[in-house]
Amino acid sequence: MRPARRLLILDDDTELVDAVARHLERHGYSPTRTYMVAEAAAAIDQSVRDALPFQAIVTDLQLPDGDGRAIVRLARERLPSCPVLMMTGSGSISGSVEAIRLGAVTVLEKPVSLETLANELRQAVDDRAELEDGLDAATNAGIIGRSAAIRGVLDALFLAAPTDATILIEGETGTGKELVAKAVHRLSRRSRAPFIPVNCAALPETLVESELFGHLKGAFTGADKSREGRFQQAHRGTLFLDEIGEMPLPLQPKLLRAIQEGEVQPLGSTKAEKVDARVVAATNRKLEQQVAARTFRADLYYRLNVVPLHIPPLRERPEDVAVLAAHFLKPAKRNLTPAAIAALERYAWPGNVREMENLIQRLLVLKPQGDLDLADLPPAVRGAPASSGAPAAALPGQGVDLYAVLGDLEDRLIREALERSGGNRNQAAQSLGIKRTTLVEKLRKMARREGS
Repeated sequence: MRPARRLLILDDDTELVDAVARHLERHGYSPTRTYMVAEAAAAIDQSVRDALPFQAIVTDLQLPDGDGRAIVRLARERLPSCPVLMMTGSGSISGSVEAIRLGAVTVLEKPVSLETLANELRQAVDDRAELEDGLDAATNAGIIGRSAAIRGVLDALFLAAPTDATILIEGETGTGKELVAKAVHRLSRRSRAPFIPVNCAALPETLVESELFGHLKGAFTGADKSREGRFQQAHRGTLFLDEIGEMPLPLQPKLLRAIQEGEVQPLGSTKAEKVDARVVAATNRKLEQQVAARTFRADLYYRLNVVPLHIPPLRERPEDVAVLAAHFLKPAKRNLTPAAIAALERYAWPGNVREMENLIQRLLVLKPQGDLDLADLPPAVRGAPASSGAPAAALPGQGVDLYAVLGDLEDRLIREALERSGGNRNQAAQSLGIKRTTLVEKLRKMARREGS
């Protein structure tokens, strides 16, 4: 039998509180009755101290010693996973809007029938449980972060995962595209069936069709037995097509048919086989540009891009760096000093999350004990120039034009980045830790200065 859910009720109408408490006890709740804001706040604090947090709160808006919005605010701080339902008899639209903005899941106009309240409460608790399961699945899959960009990814993921819509995940190498694909699978109704990953870039062009759709015995030289393709292996599950931009152009119509019609034809067979596989694809390329260049079929692109998910590079979400580092350090029970964290947040992370994970593993090997400090980081990460035996620049006695010196340094670094990348502005911008548009604007300014 499931234990009763702990519920806090706050209203200065004692008869209403008693009636709500008695009714909700029959629906599996263990209510705590409070009649003043201060009393409810003390109960919340006590529940946190006792490690027996409330699992739902029902509060009135207006009370003798304050209003219920204070409880909404306190619950968000102390009990972030606890849904708060607000009741109001004042008809205050501004108060209701403010309560929702602060985190109340709904505002109910008094008088509220006890059955309506029970239904609203059950829905709020169930929704919060689903959200927590989703967050746990995302965290377990390695999707870590508190930035608005990652929250946007998770919001879209939670909406799309329960459906059968195809998903196209875009992001640079190392951003965690396969982790997102696995989270989609875990949160879908197909989670008990197989998750089948395929790296399209790793397959020889001559074997891609056989690998995806299977073959019969004798279909080609070396086919000594029949073999299922990845679509068949993913039946009722999820097929993850990584690096989809590498898919050979001649095979793309067959892939499109398999996705649209839900059927594949193994090599050597004259009959199509029905398959039920949800397709999630990923790429670190700009497929729209490939479509324009006619190296990727437009119809396949539109079929894959039903739900687009863009994973932002780590350099665009520095607020996630400390959270990710703590996640990778957690198994070793180690910490970074504030100076080390600040350096990690300044670093451009060209290899994204994968680079950070590898760096943390290396640091743990090289320093088996104690906190990891700024001096433990590689020179490129901590921002110190690599030692070359040359003396550090000194300030001349007559002083310098700082802006001119910094401008010259910036021009020199931009030229070096372009030389290293062979003129590729995307790569040059990445190595400099700036956006491509920023690099283009700086190049324009350089050209104007040199022209004058």
